[in-house]
Amino acid sequence: MDRRAIAAASVTVVLWASAFVSIRASADYFEPGALALGRLLTGSAALVCLLLVKRGGVPPRKAWPGIAGSGVLWFGVYMVVLNWGEQLVDAGTASMVVNVGPMVVALLGGWLLKEGFPPLLLAGMAVSFAGAVVVGFSSSGGGSSSVLGIGLCLLAAVAYGAGVVLQKPALRHGTPMQVTTYGCVIGAVACLPFSGQLVSDLADAPVSATLNVVYLGLFPTALAFSTWAYALSRTTAGKMGATTYAVPAVVILISWIALDEVPGWITLLGGAICLGGVAVSRMRGFRGRGPGEPAAPAPAAVDSAGPGNSLDVPSR
Repeated sequence: MDRRAIAAASVTVVLWASAFVSIRASADYFEPGALALGRLLTGSAALVCLLLVKRGGVPPRKAWPGIAGSGVLWFGVYMVVLNWGEQLVDAGTASMVVNVGPMVVALLGGWLLKEGFPPLLLAGMAVSFAGAVVVGFSSSGGGSSSVLGIGLCLLAAVAYGAGVVLQKPALRHGTPMQVTTYGCVIGAVACLPFSGQLVSDLADAPVSATLNVVYLGLFPTALAFSTWAYALSRTTAGKMGATTYAVPAVVILISWIALDEVPGWITLLGGAICLGGVAVSRMRGFRGRGPGEPAAPAPAAVDSAGPGNSLDVPSR
């Protein structure tokens, strides 16, 4: 990743971490669908204005399948399900479980893009699933609401992974601004059935909660998804997925300061197991050569060339 891509990814990590805390803070005032719609409408308004000012135009036809798919799954389904999950578990726990997403990217790439299923990927899946079980039964003493919350966060991770797999090909044809803007608008349209709920919640919510929704739309959505798309267009999905490993640590720090909310030790252990599974799934030590990949270079060539490239899950 070049320096500009690293800077963009860093902005994304910090803002997405703050989103977990803001969602948790808004849970008492907004229903999951209403919060997602309010966030997406705010983000769409900001992005459309920017697109018009920059004369970004309309993306080419080949970009639309990826934009539409990522818009519905990532901007729409992901946000609604994550909001629901965070009504049942704390922000730090949610971020740890959702951070299984990079492994989901690899899994979906193996299935949808015919890249196969390396043994380490399957092993990582098993480890992360065990970690998710530990987190689920520890965050509220094994209560059913906690288990449901963990399940929703896992579903959010799947939607996130599918969104990345769909968005990466779209960025080959459209600009990051186009892909982000139209994806956000499509997500907002998908959430329009929650309009009545949003109007009702806005009428009863305090000003601070409404401003929180505006913050979610402008920064973790409009800005952070734009910097994500920019960085993703300049590097591989595997490297971008790795940058999100820092999100749970930032979430726990922010939620500790802002909400006085820190997961217990057993929950942290479960989260560490989840991330350990992700790390195992991303290891390259025993990965077989995929279709169309060149054979490994001779040892001397490796010494002179330096480390190999990271995996590009969607386009390998």
